[in-house]
Amino acid sequence: MSYSQHSSDIGGHPELAEMWDRLERTASSGKAVVVEGLILLAGLYAAISPWVVHFSGTEAGLTINNLVVGLAVAAIGLGLALAPDRMFRLTWASVPLGIWLIISPWVATAAHSAGAGIIWNNVVTGAVICVLGLAAAGMTIGVTRQSSR
Repeated sequence: MSYSQHSSDIGGHPELAEMWDRLERTASSGKAVVVEGLILLAGLYAAISPWVVHFSGTEAGLTINNLVVGLAVAAIGLGLALAPDRMFRLTWASVPLGIWLIISPWVATAAHSAGAGIIWNNVVTGAVICVLGLAAAGMTIGVTRQSSR
């Protein structure tokens, strides 16, 4: 048997049924639905925040940054809501995106001197995205630990 035949035959894996069962329990819980929705909303807010906080005209680089990062986070949240069995591994991706949002006012601005409102907006939004991403990822890990006992 060649390597490619062996690696694509995961259907016979002895723990596959347990993994799908665990994922189903996690994805269908009320807490998971709330966290997925909050990730989606946090991403949408990050995307529109340049217009909410009124820095879209003065900080073009940061406006594009927030729009792209926000849409990426919103896509992760939407993917978690629509296809949790395929997207649950991507919850971790929201953590570095949130960290990037926190540091981006100092990195993505032209003069490296964003105003206080911009900094507070990105720090709070980035921190919320990090916490929500960790919470979503932690739910899967928590179910794994509970089911193994």
